[in-house]
Amino acid sequence: QVQLVESGGDLVQPGGSLRLSCAVSGNRFSIDVINWYRQTPGKQREVVATFTGGSSTTYADSVTGRFTISRDNAKNTVYLQMSSLRPEDTAVYYCHAYHLLRHYWGQGTQVTVSA
Repeated sequence: QVQLVESGGDLVQPGGSLRLSCAVSGNRFSIDVINWYRQTPGKQREVVATFTGGSSTTYADSVTGRFTISRDNAKNTVYLQMSSLRPEDTAVYYCHAYHLLRHYWGQGTQVTVSA
């Protein structure tokens, strides 16, 4: 059973930066796919950034060049570094893992971008 715990959400001004963390536990083997999603009220959850083993990463067009997904294997933690934040980046951000044919979600962390 994989557990995901996000942290780092906060209120930040437009143009600011923030780093989210996702602590991963319970996996005996390397996670197949791990990504960050976000969701705003009334909208579907959307994928923001994906890590597929090794160093392969993909990003949503809306965040390319501003967000970076990374991992620290020693700490079993995945990060989402967010820069040049915009009000439209306001959302609850979720860590998601697909591992051994099962999906796992964290509880989410709120990011609010506002002056």
